[in-house]
Amino acid sequence: MQDHGSLPSVLDVHVNVTGRSSVLRKVKSRKARWSVRPSEMSNKTFNPIRAIVDNMKVKPNPNKTMIALSIGDPTVFGNLPTDPEVTQAMKDALDSGKFNGYVPSIGCLSSREEVASYYHCPEAPLEAKPEKNWEIDLKQLESLIDEKTVCLIVNNPSNPCGSVFSRRHLQKILAVAARQCVPILADEIYGDMVFSDSKFEPLATLSSNVPILSCGGLAKRWLVPGWRMGWILIHDRRDIFGNEIRDGLVKLSQRILGPCTLVQGALKSILCRTPQEFYHNTLSFLKSNADLCFGALAAIPGLRPIRPSGAMYLMVGIEMEHFPEFENDVEFTEQLVAEQSVHCLPATCFEYPNFFRVVITVPEVMMLEACSRIQEFCEQHYHCAEGSQEECDK
Repeated sequence: MQDHGSLPSVLDVHVNVTGRSSVLRKVKSRKARWSVRPSEMSNKTFNPIRAIVDNMKVKPNPNKTMIALSIGDPTVFGNLPTDPEVTQAMKDALDSGKFNGYVPSIGCLSSREEVASYYHCPEAPLEAKPEKNWEIDLKQLESLIDEKTVCLIVNNPSNPCGSVFSRRHLQKILAVAARQCVPILADEIYGDMVFSDSKFEPLATLSSNVPILSCGGLAKRWLVPGWRMGWILIHDRRDIFGNEIRDGLVKLSQRILGPCTLVQGALKSILCRTPQEFYHNTLSFLKSNADLCFGALAAIPGLRPIRPSGAMYLMVGIEMEHFPEFENDVEFTEQLVAEQSVHCLPATCFEYPNFFRVVITVPEVMMLEACSRIQEFCEQHYHCAEGSQEECDK
């Protein structure tokens, strides 16, 4: 018998002497009408950045060219192209004619072998708080873990903070995970994108006990976010995940029918032939822009920039008591767009209010102009907090 669930109408069925059934009448008629509803999954899907940014109705100042410091896309202004070896690898893959069809949803074996080889090391073999450089409050973290906690997410180097955790701090995070028997999802898409005074420590190299899923990809380090190529490295030397988690990852990959075949065809050359000079030049530019931006914004009363150690971002604290006409960072950044045509991302998007995020990939001349406009904006709206007139008079 087939269960049709909730029927649009109820039928009265009569069985005659021949054993055949016949419909005598409709007990309840169905009124035809359109009733198309979204799925529960789509209703529950929420992107906090888009929810805030897309609802900003403010128009930029038409007399000033728009400077967008809000988008974490290094390709926007054309000043940070990827290396010629990377584009040549894509051309070679295309010309070969070998990478135009479907491949397994989890990626072709040769591509997975190349990624495993690139990130392999003996320590990990493969088959937020600003005053402390955004380090995690470990006591609070451990107090939040309960029976509903399925994993810890560690984003290092950090978006939006631009911070890089020390080896010691990462070891303390791992100790919490080990005590609580909670695995870690390590977002390391900005791995190795750290400035010369810092060092990136892949989380999996620091522990053989805690199972770790490390997420990486081409988007940031190779400056090609539109190529949509990423990977998950499974570090589970004690086989805590077992087959169940691995099977789950395979099923999830099948929902999108796998990564781009063409980029997989170029992956070996991209990983092996991109010169170190390319990485060095990219980081030198980002470090220079970060220093420039930090220095300029640190001199502005009412702002507290936090010097980054890597990635592509710099966070700036707003001393809201000095800007009483604005309720929060969202209003502050909206008015910044309206008056100065400078678009920064309010940190409320990251559930960290009264800060805003600056993207440091823009050309230097544009960064200087943006900082100048931010200074002008702050000077126009800054007010001395009650009881601090002496400081304002200096």
